[in-house]
Amino acid sequence: MFNGIVEKTVKVLGAVDGLKFRRLTLACDWEDVRSGESIAVNGCCLTISVLEPGRLGFDVIPETLSKTNLGLLKAGDLVNVERALRLADRIDGHFVQGHIDGTAPLVERIANESECRLLIEPPAHLAQYIIPKGSVAIDGVSLTVAAIKGNRFEVALIPTTLNLTQLGSRPIGWPLNLETDIISKTIISWLERRQS
Repeated sequence: MFNGIVEKTVKVLGAVDGLKFRRLTLACDWEDVRSGESIAVNGCCLTISVLEPGRLGFDVIPETLSKTNLGLLKAGDLVNVERALRLADRIDGHFVQGHIDGTAPLVERIANESECRLLIEPPAHLAQYIIPKGSVAIDGVSLTVAAIKGNRFEVALIPTTLNLTQLGSRPIGWPLNLETDIISKTIISWLERRQS
């Protein structure tokens, strides 16, 4: 479980295909992590499989690669990372599971002297979980839905988010990892099952 407050961005050192997985290696200087621990990489909960000084390795399976942007990563790319919550931590964002629902392309970046907004188009089957002023996690960043425009939605980025994450530098068309709000998913799923 995470809260969508990205701790930092780190560089991808390598992405190599193995037997039934892709080994993703990141440059990371955390000294208080252990093998088997969960880390959110671009919002996706991954398990540390290789722990070496200055680097962390993750084995990403085809199911995860098919639902996220992790398969597009290559050496030199930067990713958002967050360690799992600990009991007694403050919850600064919202509850984020690290279970990506799918990708949603960045349609437009609206940036001017007063603000920066991203216009994102979720897949049709996920749009029902996006609500005005609701929570979403985009590439692991906890954000509030600022506006809904048809089948698209906007999020507003504060300067801190622009400085600490990669959201402001993603190219138009980039498939952002999208995790919709767990509360919306639970309520809608329960109502749909009840009606049928």
